[in-house]
Amino acid sequence: MRLLMLIVLTCFCALQIVAQTMSRTVTQNLPPSTAQTKGIDLEKIVVTDSSGQVYPTDIVKRLLATGKFGIRWVVPNESGMMFSLTEAQILEKEKRMPKPMESKFFRTGFKITNFNERDMEGNKFNIKELVASGKIVVLNFWFVNCPPCRREIPGLNDLVNQYKTNQDIVFIAIALDEKYSITDFLKSNPFEYHIIDNGRYIASQYGITSYPTHVVLNKKGNVLFHTTGFGSNTIVWVKKSIEAALHDTLPE
Repeated sequence: MRLLMLIVLTCFCALQIVAQTMSRTVTQNLPPSTAQTKGIDLEKIVVTDSSGQVYPTDIVKRLLATGKFGIRWVVPNESGMMFSLTEAQILEKEKRMPKPMESKFFRTGFKITNFNERDMEGNKFNIKELVASGKIVVLNFWFVNCPPCRREIPGLNDLVNQYKTNQDIVFIAIALDEKYSITDFLKSNPFEYHIIDNGRYIASQYGITSYPTHVVLNKKGNVLFHTTGFGSNTIVWVKKSIEAALHDTLPE
């Protein structure tokens, strides 16, 4: 099973390179509209690279989920070619993305119940202490066998890496699973957040029943942003909220 997972991940990385290479030759001037796939059943679409090789649907979903790829339609809503967006197209796309729906578990502008726990590496995290030291806290509630949770991890890792030199931002992932299950999962699916295992009781104290759920706390400990589920706009708005917290403003 581990060998199979390694093969799948290797193929995914290879396909990313192919898609990026292909896009430089055929999509430099493509309009943003070619990348729109909202509301389309990807299971019913044939997506290829420039040589005609068909992408598996799971790979198509994972590439689109990064926010860096789109589909150039050959036959609208039926078949198309995968391409990578330019930096300008990505920025324009992110500007147009609406704010995700708020979750049912938190209230914007309010503080959250404190928790005092250690991550899998033994690091201690206490919400009150983090806020007292002026930290921006980014929380992710998830579990190993949650498909959308797994799908967003590469994007969340990119987010952590963008702020890796900023000591004022703390990324914490509260997992429902036992430590051994997470450890096995991380062998082939690295997750750069600080991970707290066996976090069901933490999730339950907030009444969380849907996953993934994201929360961003500003330097005062107030909820600046919260949402449940994973969409193409989720990570974009987590980042917007972090930027807003850094500048003591509201995300927009």
